[in-house]
Amino acid sequence: MNDTTEDIDDGRLRQQVDHVIAGGVHGILAFGSNSEFYMFDDDELIHGLEVILDQNQHRVPIFFGMGPIRTRRGVRLAQRAAKAGADVISILQPMFLKPTDEELFLHYKTIADSVPDTPVFVYHNPRVGYRLSAELISKMAHEIPNVIGMKDSSGDMTLLSEIIRLTEDIDFRTFTGKDTLIYLGLCLGTYGSVCSTANALAPLIVSIYDKFENGDYRGSRAAQFKLNPARLVQNEASFPVATKDMCRILGLDVGKPVLPNLPSEGKVYEDMKAQLQKLQEHE
Repeated sequence: MNDTTEDIDDGRLRQQVDHVIAGGVHGILAFGSNSEFYMFDDDELIHGLEVILDQNQHRVPIFFGMGPIRTRRGVRLAQRAAKAGADVISILQPMFLKPTDEELFLHYKTIADSVPDTPVFVYHNPRVGYRLSAELISKMAHEIPNVIGMKDSSGDMTLLSEIIRLTEDIDFRTFTGKDTLIYLGLCLGTYGSVCSTANALAPLIVSIYDKFENGDYRGSRAAQFKLNPARLVQNEASFPVATKDMCRILGLDVGKPVLPNLPSEGKVYEDMKAQLQKLQEHE
């Protein structure tokens, strides 16, 4: 982010792409909730995607995140993202509305049908004001051909287990969206996790997954427990500034949050700094 103009800073964005890939991530979600997708217009979103794709050079899959309220806007944005070269399109349920399951299914199906050759993820985040049911997610997984996975940020392990149970007959890839639940998600059968803390702590995040996949379950759990205090302390900050606070504390030049959000200061900032220092001391 350019701190003066609030435009996407291409140079900083390219540095961040290289940083997380060097940290071992297996993919990048462009414009998740912590990366302020709701602050940018469609042209800015596509520009950011194009910069990420160019810097990535096919090293890892690139997911394009969006959360359109209006279905028609979602269709147009999804088509632009697919044309630009996004590997997967991740769609957050519409915020502010209180839609029925029928309306939600139509929303996702219409957008997914507009990009039939591009895989689509359901991004479930109750922060929008309501939850998606396991039955609705299963229906989308079974009846919309290119809906092939989801990111679940509910933190509800019963819901997650039901989604996995209802879709275990097909190749549906479920990811956790809570950084503190990577290990527990893998125990349930998730394919991985989408983590905001990976912007600065990628090696630790990746180690939770790698240790689990290699059968070192105790090591995986230990790595998860090592991460948790540094993630949980971020809850003291206003959303979504903690991710940029964390990067700033660890020396990464990512710029300030988009107004009206402001960088954390005082006790909130010092508490995050203290937990991150403890984390570094135990590396």
